[in-house]
Amino acid sequence: MSDASWPKAVLFDLDGTLIDSLPDIHAALNETMASYGEPPFTLEAVAVMVGAGVQALIERAYAALGKSIDPASRDKVVARYLSIYGPRATELTTLNAGASDTLRILGEAGFQLGVVTNKPRAETDDILRHFGILERMALVVGGDAGPRKKPAPDLLLFAAQELELEPASILFVGDSENDVDAAKSAGMKVVALRGGYTALGADALGADLVVDRLDEIPGQLHSLTA
Repeated sequence: MSDASWPKAVLFDLDGTLIDSLPDIHAALNETMASYGEPPFTLEAVAVMVGAGVQALIERAYAALGKSIDPASRDKVVARYLSIYGPRATELTTLNAGASDTLRILGEAGFQLGVVTNKPRAETDDILRHFGILERMALVVGGDAGPRKKPAPDLLLFAAQELELEPASILFVGDSENDVDAAKSAGMKVVALRGGYTALGADALGADLVVDRLDEIPGQLHSLTA
């Protein structure tokens, strides 16, 4: 599957990578915006707003309406959104194809596993627990951990530090330009999953490997060590 020395760990993005959370994000965002008298967005419109954290989601929503929003007002809308999203975070959300098998195979092969996401930690833990995969994770880093969110490399570098590993010994798996840019800046090799939440196609992101399904990754690790 891989040589014995690389990778030491495989870290995953959450939204659009391990899970398809877009239906719940879409529903919660529309309910939030409706409470402020704003019109609903399509699923496709919300897909390109996701990935840089909740503050960015709200800013992008207002920008799509042609409106600006000041930080104080944005933070109020963020709090409203989280109060709606939290209780329903797994109502329509599903695991992406092959996610469970991939985690099982990699875990049994001895790789440390983790999640690094811009989503807040509480919601992340709830979702991972709901799908029975939280216990597989050696590490979970949420967007509220302190370091700058992706596409900055800070969350990934923080994860490496927590695992006591060199960044170059870690493989990151994501679905968007935020993920690929963060991993490259952190000095990690990166896999991009097609069909995620990105304005660009996965093949245009500059990842080291592009896959259609997560369960292609275990058999492709050898190609990344060359």
